[in-house]
Amino acid sequence: MTTAQHPITTENPLQQLANFGQSVWLDYVRRSLIASGGLAALIRNDGLKGVTSNPSIFEKAIGGSTDYDEDFARFVAEGDRSAGEIYEHLAIGDIKAAADTLRGVYDETGGTDGFISLEVSPYLALRTEDTVIEARRLWNAVDRPNLMVKVPGTEAGAPAIRTLIGEGININVTLLFSQEAYKAVAEAYLAGLEDYHAKGGNISRVASVASFFVSRIDTAIDKKIETRIAAGDPKAEELAAVKGKVAIANAKLAYEYYQELITTPRWQKLAQLGARPQRLLWASTGTKNKAYSDVLYVEELIGPDTVNTMPPATMDAFRDHGRPRQSLTEDIEGAKAVLASAERLGLDLDGVTNQLVTEGVQQFADAFDGLLGAVAGKRRQSLGTKLNGQTYSLPPAMNEAVKTRLDQLRIAGLQRRLWARDASLWTNSDEAKWLAWLDIVGIEQRDIKVLTDLQADIRNTGFKHALLLGMGGSSLGPEVLTRTFGKKEGYPELLVLDSTDPQQIASFERRIDLANTVFIVSSKSGSTLEPNILKDYFFDAVGKAIGQDKAGSRFIAVTDPGSHMQQVAEEDKFRHIFFGDPGIGGRYSVLSNFGMVPAAVMGLDLDRFLTATAIMVESCGPDAPPLENPGILLGTILGIGATTGRDKVTVIASPGISDVGAWLEQLLAESTGKQGHGIIPVDAEPLGAPTVYGSDRIFAYLRLDSAPDEAQDAAIAALEQAGQPVVRISLADPYQIGQEFYRWEVATAVAGSVIGINAFNQPDVEASKIATRQLTDEYEQTGKLPEETPLLSADGLTLYADPKNAEALSAAAGEKTVDAVIKAHLARARPGDYAALLAYIDHNAENTATLTALRTRIRDRLKVATCVGFGPRFLHSTGQAYKGGPNSGVFLQITADPSADLAVPGRKYSFGVVILAQARGDFAVLAERDRRALRVHLGSDVQGGLKRLARAIDNALT
Repeated sequence: MTTAQHPITTENPLQQLANFGQSVWLDYVRRSLIASGGLAALIRNDGLKGVTSNPSIFEKAIGGSTDYDEDFARFVAEGDRSAGEIYEHLAIGDIKAAADTLRGVYDETGGTDGFISLEVSPYLALRTEDTVIEARRLWNAVDRPNLMVKVPGTEAGAPAIRTLIGEGININVTLLFSQEAYKAVAEAYLAGLEDYHAKGGNISRVASVASFFVSRIDTAIDKKIETRIAAGDPKAEELAAVKGKVAIANAKLAYEYYQELITTPRWQKLAQLGARPQRLLWASTGTKNKAYSDVLYVEELIGPDTVNTMPPATMDAFRDHGRPRQSLTEDIEGAKAVLASAERLGLDLDGVTNQLVTEGVQQFADAFDGLLGAVAGKRRQSLGTKLNGQTYSLPPAMNEAVKTRLDQLRIAGLQRRLWARDASLWTNSDEAKWLAWLDIVGIEQRDIKVLTDLQADIRNTGFKHALLLGMGGSSLGPEVLTRTFGKKEGYPELLVLDSTDPQQIASFERRIDLANTVFIVSSKSGSTLEPNILKDYFFDAVGKAIGQDKAGSRFIAVTDPGSHMQQVAEEDKFRHIFFGDPGIGGRYSVLSNFGMVPAAVMGLDLDRFLTATAIMVESCGPDAPPLENPGILLGTILGIGATTGRDKVTVIASPGISDVGAWLEQLLAESTGKQGHGIIPVDAEPLGAPTVYGSDRIFAYLRLDSAPDEAQDAAIAALEQAGQPVVRISLADPYQIGQEFYRWEVATAVAGSVIGINAFNQPDVEASKIATRQLTDEYEQTGKLPEETPLLSADGLTLYADPKNAEALSAAAGEKTVDAVIKAHLARARPGDYAALLAYIDHNAENTATLTALRTRIRDRLKVATCVGFGPRFLHSTGQAYKGGPNSGVFLQITADPSADLAVPGRKYSFGVVILAQARGDFAVLAERDRRALRVHLGSDVQGGLKRLARAIDNALT
């Protein structure tokens, strides 16, 4: 069925196309064109009857102009939005305005023309159901009868087209290159109309066009022809004869099929019910080859029931010198001959069209990436200091590697796959079930009243202290919060205890008033040794202070549903029980109840904190391309570093937020240090001159702009000038620390993907737990730990090593003295290694200062990275990387006898026994993993032993 046409007498070639039954559409949209009246003028002067858009057009319009800045700023001012939401707001505004401008054409033509097209996300081109969902949403959002939703004519697109037509939604089928693909979408259109009619729908109100791409085919075929001719192909003359002719021939035969289709009984039946033909729309009609006429793909494709959507330059050219004629049905036999020659000459039109579909999908995705990246960049600028900044300076080779990988990740759609929980980003095992942290900030915002009710309860009760009992992910995040924000007026001071050292436990007990302290027992599994025995100890102590029947009122549990800790909390009548999400691992849990319950107890402004954090969530979302996605960008730098020899991430933080490094240690080490690969985080190592560092580092500088440290600034600048890779992160306000929690969680997951490991398990942490449990079980049964044979005992120190290390050290030391063995041990450190002091002693300021001085001397002399860990807390943190990561560590474990021990209620073993068992279990696993390890036991005189150890290290280094 051919649409009736009324001859027009005009000198304008564009308007004359209507005489041949062809509609002129514009392949371009921009706000200024609509607002200035330019679109209306084209309708009035050129007989324009429709408009098409695509991601490339919107990329140039939104990303390449200031047309949208005012609307952008106004929309974002109403509340922070993702890049995708901003783009869609701007694009839908344009589409609605264009639809309204074209509405007169739509009404005058009875719904034949007057359409504006809006494309579904190019990312969905290969996903049928998601395409359907998105098309429905866009159709409803624009809410205009003269909208056409653009759906690609891919294999996955055809069933989506049938479904959408069957729901009465107008569809512009795009990216058609081959006749077979066109036939498939024509079938989908017919079937969709039949489906809609069967539902009682009015099929006369449904419109569709099939966008058949033209010039891209000639570009691809001509390139093959030119290559063969240049190579001296004996069929050069025949090849030259079909150059520039294949695309038009292909289109003519598609139109021939259309003409045959509308004569079939099946179509005639639909036509009698009022159905409109699915017109062929010629797309990609701008001439790419300057040797051809600039109106070639207009003049040669004119015929009834067709549309030509032209870019502005082609419209201008045809208006100036176009010569309309009914050309589509001319010389069909010649067109067939051209295609036959192309096949005979091996030009592989089918292969070319298949490749063009693939390239077209990717090109639109690339354009959409560019568009979203531009929007994300403008969003970042408009947010200013509300969003933590991030810049980086990398050596040239590393910078190039990062750029290359970022583009690969963009093409692979990493940000969307991350949010889609695609386990194949890592090892394709159980990773998908550990990604609930992606959404947790929004969930905490939604459920904030539960936390503010807790906050009111704690404030009204008047507790003086809150003591959190936990390990690893349950303790390190809350520790950052309390050390960053301090005590809040009207709320208890939050303290964090994550040690089994009897001296440390006793010191915390002395600091608090048991009767006026609320205890937070924090354990995801509820089976972790340390929080369980700490709970038993303090529950017993509180019971003695206020009565066993009241002790439970002083305790809060944070645990996963169904855990052993939940059972204990219910039996002991805890004041509150809060649940974590089983889909969030401990080290990713700081923004869940494991961090937010302590934050509420200490009186943090939760709404302010979560609102600030949500800005980073949007920035790291699925519609922010890697280059504009702070988490992915950082993770790519870390991952490239880990795979190219820069696997030591040295964290430098402003004094006001300095404890964030301890949290980052666990996140990075436990997530990435496994299977012989990974990142070794270096926290709290004093800054030195550039000459003390090797080429195995990345420096991450977290700067609190409201309280900067000038010495840090100068040292970081010197490192950049020396060519060291530096990532600078700036925070305007301490309340934006939550943004760093989220940025680094995303970055760590991405780094794990780049490295190629599961970023969510911790196999070697479990190995240490098992070794410890075996020792404590033996103590429960026998009342003692297994005997050990020392390597050496002298000068108040006792040295232990497994047989392999003992043999190596004895051979290297020559003489069996403390100084000689220590020297032989440290001499095993080579460039690219790191030295770690693992201290199972009281984590107090004096011991920390002593170990810091020792690590600094080791670094400056050996030029290796250094780490200090206090046991047992590091077992739930960096311990994973020390055992499962790269075998580049030289470990000096430090243990001591407790000066005064504490009993564990209901157990034969004491806390002193537990910490020694943890140290020995840790050492056993290090030895099992073939690590270079030596244990130094200080005896009962910890300070005297540390001084003797310091002399030995000094002697070794000189």
